Amino acid sequence: MEAVRARALLGRTPGLNTTQLQALLAEAGGEAEGLGAVRIARAVDLPHAARAFLSSPDESAIESDIDWLEGSGARIVLYTDPEYPPLLRESAGAPAVLYVLGSVGALSAPQLAMVGSRSPTAAGRATAREFAAWFARAGLTVTSGLAFGIDAASHEGALAGGGLTIAVLGSGLDRIYPAEHAALAARIAHCGALVSEFPPRTAPQRSHFPRRNRIISGLSLGTLVVEAARQSGSLITARLAAEAGREVFAIPGSIHSPVSRGCHALIKSGAKLVEEAADVLTELKISVPKEQLTGPSAAAPEGGALDNEYEMLLDALGFEPATIDTLVARTSLPSASVASMLLILELGGRVASLPGGRYGRIP
Repeated sequence: MEAVRARALLGRTPGLNTTQLQALLAEAGGEAEGLGAVRIARAVDLPHAARAFLSSPDESAIESDIDWLEGSGARIVLYTDPEYPPLLRESAGAPAVLYVLGSVGALSAPQLAMVGSRSPTAAGRATAREFAAWFARAGLTVTSGLAFGIDAASHEGALAGGGLTIAVLGSGLDRIYPAEHAALAARIAHCGALVSEFPPRTAPQRSHFPRRNRIISGLSLGTLVVEAARQSGSLITARLAAEAGREVFAIPGSIHSPVSRGCHALIKSGAKLVEEAADVLTELKISVPKEQLTGPSAAAPEGGALDNEYEMLLDALGFEPATIDTLVARTSLPSASVASMLLILELGGRVASLPGGRYGRIP
């Protein structure tokens, strides 16, 4: 119990960095259990808030944390622990303490971060899901942030591919955000891990998410951006990955799509352009049996035979969203027929309706 309490104490210490953690443990004789002595907090150069907390801890919060840890099966991993993920340890600003619900060992597995827009196109969501499933089957753990859109699709794809996936949260692990992803989070904890640097009962805050992003990029060999606007938080993750010397990948999209502009900006600045999933593994020098090197592409053709008029309509749609009026002009088909055919194609998973009365193909 003393060991758990000491870790809970460290997890709650505000502003504690890895250097200060190591100094505290050294002063305590290398064991976290010795941190109860006030003299230790005085002997180490600490921020005022950290020193004040260690001198007079919030015992009620610590006891609540211990109860949650025991009830949930979560663990606290310190920067000095052998289980601390090695790639994250190499990253600038690595957190001193991690809360982990699920497999701690998954954090040290080869990982690819997949991030992108919270409001992706249907094609982008499908691409993320398919690519993540293929990466999972190839043995890569898919890491993301549990957000709406590309994050969730990436987690779901990895689970569908029978692999591991890791979700890094910007809140305490008992405060799943968004709440709509509670069931998905439970699946991830069973087939991977939920991770946070924030103690239990910490609510999500805007300032937490850039900090979460540095963990996502720090855990991973590389970061793949599927769809992102110019001001997307996903670009922060990509920038942090580049600064850490990790690979950055981006999937290009339509020049007319706002959620492609961030990816195009990354490619212009040196990110690797990805057309198919094998591009990523080749760049990461991860070998896969030759027969498996035919993963999904960003513009995979639809399967199944269609009548000539449906084929003509899909050809007219191309890979750019279009309105019914545009498709009528391109095909000379009656507008009622085009509307009916689009509905059938939508029900068949071939196209998706988009804002502004437009339709787009789903890869």
